[in-house]
Amino acid sequence: MVRTYKKKRGDRVSTDVLQRALAHYKNTIDGYKKTSQLFGVPLSTLQDNVKKLNKMPESERSISNMRFGYQRPRQVFSDGDETALVVYLKHASTIYFGLCPREVRLLAYECGKQFNIKMPASWSEKEIAGADWFSSFLKRHSELSLRTPEATSIARATAFNKTNVSEYFTKLTEVTERHMFEACDIWNVDETGVVTVVKPKKVVAGTGVKQIGSLTSAERGQLVTLCAGVSAGGKAIPPFLIYPHVNYRDHFLIGAPAGSKGTAHPSGWMTADNFLLFLQHFVQHVKPTVNNPVLILLDNHVSHLSIDALDYAKENGIVMLSFPPHCSHRLQPLDLSVFGPLKRKLSVS
Repeated sequence: MVRTYKKKRGDRVSTDVLQRALAHYKNTIDGYKKTSQLFGVPLSTLQDNVKKLNKMPESERSISNMRFGYQRPRQVFSDGDETALVVYLKHASTIYFGLCPREVRLLAYECGKQFNIKMPASWSEKEIAGADWFSSFLKRHSELSLRTPEATSIARATAFNKTNVSEYFTKLTEVTERHMFEACDIWNVDETGVVTVVKPKKVVAGTGVKQIGSLTSAERGQLVTLCAGVSAGGKAIPPFLIYPHVNYRDHFLIGAPAGSKGTAHPSGWMTADNFLLFLQHFVQHVKPTVNNPVLILLDNHVSHLSIDALDYAKENGIVMLSFPPHCSHRLQPLDLSVFGPLKRKLSVS
């Protein structure tokens, strides 16, 4: 059955009326026309059901054994089989090996062939399940949908496992209980790259014009690193910005949030020296001490692990705990809850 097919039906005759009409026709000498008029059953409907009754085997020829009304197209797989397929597809997507529509159709054909399930002839001819079956399969199981997967390296896929994550939370519990940290004392620090020129929005223009321009600060954007800190209690420090210049100038921060601080590096990336400057910026606003320390959760990037930065953190009451390698895409709160919405906002602003 095609995906856009809709069966056209008029008013349906009740099963009870149709059964009585068939019994009357079978047990009396009245013909099709008189029986049709007597019970109000369309003539063609009565004729079709009489033919269906006559085609049944002698041992099963009974009105009670007949099926009346519209019957939905026969489902190739049972409900249990389809449920098992849904579970498999969900599991495959969670372990980074999700199946595309064509692969699902090939799998359906192979399963039908392996378990001797009656399949449409077109499946056997093309050795693949039909596109209509796949479309109907998705409609029957609303918990499935077509999604565009995010490219994930093998290092990330293998590092994010139960052992690594459990060990991280065990250490987080230990350090939290040791220092009696409250929510306002637990901070997440992370950096992200922001391009100064974002993709322009669509505009209304004349038909047939080959090229439409949109004024922006430059044709090619520059990467600025934004380093942010947010506490579990909901507080945040002003951003720390790293500009892609050799020398830093104060006018770089014109229009930035109050209290923001910046520095410069030719690449615009975070370095060990710049992270030390960020820690000084952090201490200036959070004011931790050795007697009242705070906890910073961050990734184990090489710029965060310099001796100068670790010594400064220790001297100023900062306890640092890193996420497991290649797990920040799932464990980093700023990555999941702040930077994503920020970049989506910038892309449409």
